Amino acid sequence: MKTLNKIPTNKMERAGALVKTGLKVGGNYLAYYGEKMVNPTLSKDKLNENNAEDIYDGLKNLKGSALKVAQMLSMEKNIMPKAYVEKFSLAQFSVPPLSAPLVRKTFKKYQGEYPETLYDTFTPDSVNAASIGQVHKATKNGKKLAVKIQYPGVADSISSDLAIVKPFAIKMFNLQGKDSDKYFKEVEQKLLEETDYKLELKQGMAIAKACAAIENLKFPGYYPEWSSEKIITMDWMDGQHLSEFAASNTDPQKGDRIGQALWDFYMFQMHTLKQVHADPHPGNFLVDTEANLIAIDFGCIKQVPEDFYIPYFELARPEVINHPVLFREKLFELEILRPDDTPDEIAYFSELFHQLLSLFTQPFHGDYFDFSNADFFENIAKMGEAFSKDTQLRKMNGNRGSKHFLYINRTFFGLYNLLHDLKARIDTRNFEKYQIS
Repeated sequence: MKTLNKIPTNKMERAGALVKTGLKVGGNYLAYYGEKMVNPTLSKDKLNENNAEDIYDGLKNLKGSALKVAQMLSMEKNIMPKAYVEKFSLAQFSVPPLSAPLVRKTFKKYQGEYPETLYDTFTPDSVNAASIGQVHKATKNGKKLAVKIQYPGVADSISSDLAIVKPFAIKMFNLQGKDSDKYFKEVEQKLLEETDYKLELKQGMAIAKACAAIENLKFPGYYPEWSSEKIITMDWMDGQHLSEFAASNTDPQKGDRIGQALWDFYMFQMHTLKQVHADPHPGNFLVDTEANLIAIDFGCIKQVPEDFYIPYFELARPEVINHPVLFREKLFELEILRPDDTPDEIAYFSELFHQLLSLFTQPFHGDYFDFSNADFFENIAKMGEAFSKDTQLRKMNGNRGSKHFLYINRTFFGLYNLLHDLKARIDTRNFEKYQIS
């Protein structure tokens, strides 16, 4: 794979790269509509493939928040066209890495010494490269280590990258008024946290300790003495990425076992720790030869405040969903319904979210759930498609819901997709045995 000797870091360079990508996408649309005039039956499949490739190619060399957005979108399997999901999923753990000379220079800048001085051995070529940083193998005192190095300039470019994306997002999601700023500030804050490797180290150690009792779940050990704000040193963990395991697994019991560990891990965090690993993509999990799940990245942890947690999970209960008065009360508590809504808006959004939540909360309605159920995911996809074509919805103010929905909903969408990939059958109450009484 081609390596990078430089990453654009200043605002003008990054904006220029994004504009260039936009021009390519515009050209793809012109070509598509030209062909469409000749062939009215032409589908958008080729257009989506071309756009996905051009957008990903434009973002992969920028790294940072621009590429992180692509990674996040790759998790939306039931909403995004297949071409985008397939191409953007590369951002999870397979992007052009920094060249060996740039790695050495970057390490010295961050750590104050060269890697070969700190470690007994250090592999100059990365083994995994993602949106925020890349991973190298090393050894120290007989230990096999994974060393994560953050790309230069990532933290400094987050605010400017989001400022460039903001006008498009406002138009796409029909956000109106000053309230929309709360969503952008939430994203900016979480991205900044992901660039603080001291925080990630602390979070990883704390969650590994808190979740130690969960069966079939493992974590790497961390080494603060060989880490810094932009470098993390942890145990090297052998295993397949979760997506690779799911694609090749032929043993349903293994899929159930790993899926159960994943479900218990997330439910224990959510209901006991009131914080959750909010980046559930396959690149953050490995599966070892003994069918244990290994969690390896804790850069994105979302705190779940009590005033959000209570109404959010009350809406997962059928007796609340199907009680019109209680249901609307919870929608107001979660800022889905707004005090300035008209009666028509209240009626419209109450019905829309009743449909959505009646479907999406099904895994919480019983003691077991089969995530291999294709009908469940097909219905989610159909609902997403219907919403995307709803002209009335596009006219409504898109400022709906607490800012906490952004990462909590993302967490559940990602978790559901991973469990579907595993074809896992889950005991939804099993996590309760780990809760502290």
